[in-house]
Amino acid sequence: MAFAIAAMLLSSCAISHANAPGLAPEAAIATGEASYYADRFAGKRTASGEAYDPSDFTAAHRSLPFGTRVRVTDVETGRSVVVRINDRGPWGKGRLIDISRAAAKEIGLARRGRGTVSIALAEDEEAPATGAETSED
Repeated sequence: MAFAIAAMLLSSCAISHANAPGLAPEAAIATGEASYYADRFAGKRTASGEAYDPSDFTAAHRSLPFGTRVRVTDVETGRSVVVRINDRGPWGKGRLIDISRAAAKEIGLARRGRGTVSIALAEDEEAPATGAETSED
């Protein structure tokens, strides 16, 4: 049983089961490459129906339910931010999550364009409306 759970958590399909009972918030559910939305998408509708706003702390994930809040931590900088899933994607090969420009700036990803992140459920935290929660350096 433990082997089956470990295998599920380590596989990319485990992300679709992120809200399963027994998965504690802040437990990393996946690690992979992140990028951020280009400004040309500002104002365009996301899969959830809301318009993309580069200043909001939102993200696209292939399978997490809309409204799920996740903490995205940049492995290189150690900085993190809470974002709310409101879109589907990323559609670029090998990427785990696309985050908004504001979220990318907050964790130091904007200058690089992409980087390795870990994501964890952040059910008890609110995604900031005008600022981000970052980890202490």
